[in-house]
This record gives sequence, C-alpha cells and structure tokens, in this order.
Amino acid sequence: MYQPRAFVETDLTALDALIEAHPFITLVSTGDDGAPFVSHLPVLYRRDGDDVLIEGHWARPNPQAMHTGRMLMIVHGPNAYVSPGWYPDKTDAARVPTWNYAVAHLQGVLDTFEDDAALADLVDRLSRRFEPTVGNDWRFEPEQDTHRRQLRGIVGFRFRPIRIDLKFKLSQNHPPANRRAVIDAMSARDDRDAQAIARLMRAREPGDTD
Repeated sequence: MYQPRAFVETDLTALDALIEAHPFITLVSTGDDGAPFVSHLPVLYRRDGDDVLIEGHWARPNPQAMHTGRMLMIVHGPNAYVSPGWYPDKTDAARVPTWNYAVAHLQGVLDTFEDDAALADLVDRLSRRFEPTVGNDWRFEPEQDTHRRQLRGIVGFRFRPIRIDLKFKLSQNHPPANRRAVIDAMSARDDRDAQAIARLMRAREPGDTD
C-alpha cells in the first residue's frame, strides 16, 4: 500500500475502532496458479498489547480454505469525496478533488481448524457479536442436530498478523483552515461515511477533546 508519511497511523487503538465499526473484511491469498484470490468475510477481533487475533470462517467449498502462505487482510473503513471548493485557499493553491479514507492492511499466515467444538464456539461468538446489531437473539445450539450438522459446511481460521499498516488519509497534508473547512463540510452531509470521516479528522486536530 502506498503510504505517504503524513497519512501513516501507528496507534493500534485506531485499528481497534476501525475493525469494531467495519468487521466485514477482504482476505486476499494466492492460489497454486499464482493468481490472487479474494474472499469477503465477517470476523471477530481481539487485541492484547501488540498481539492481534482475528477469527472467522469460509464455506467449505471456498478454495481459499486450502491456500497456504502469507495472506493480506484488508479492513475497509469510512471514505468520502473531498471537494476542492471547500478549501479557503482553493484558488491560490490551485486545489483539486481528492478522497479521504481510513483503511488497514494486515499481513500474516492463517491457521485453519475443522473440529466441531472450535467451530461451534466460533459460530456462537459470531452470533453473539452480530445478532444484537439487528435486534435479534439467534444463538448456535450445539444440542440440536440441525445446528451441529451445519458445522460440516465451514472451515474456521485464526489470523495473527505479522505486519499491520494503517493509513488514515484525513487532510493531514493541508493547512489547519482547510482541515477545519473539510470537517465542517463533512459534518453537514447526510452521509454516514462523511460524518465518520469528520469525526476521525476532528479527533486528530491539535487541542481537540471530542
């Protein structure tokens, strides 16, 4: 990933918040033919200091479940268009359109697992994580044969990244007046991503306590 110095983020609490809000990730691997292969998956995340653990599963027929070697996991955060018309110095500095965004690239090797107990625990924790977000309470019930049989259709994974790159492109390369103008414009938009970008920008403004 292209990483201009101004946009590099090193605080892992930024990753915590990013994946908490955006737990549907992109996983990229390389098949035997050398071509990239991509899956899109919900995941569970846990961090203890610098030790990050990400868990999820594929459908068993997904060929990525058989891939080995280093893989890339992409966490897609909010993104929003930035109009040059918002900048106070738009004319003098000949400003052009751009895009602000937050993203994380994590590289590492996956461990897969297929035992019923570990898969049942994973599915249970996934349901406990995501069911409340839609106001429901479905749970995996291991005592039900119908639930247990479904485990045969998935392969689980654990991912401990060995490299984490965080890129938060939030107008850090602009003067303060431009950044404040972008924050105001993003905050006023009826768009969830734009408002999320505004909050990320505001949190990084010197002296801001929001």
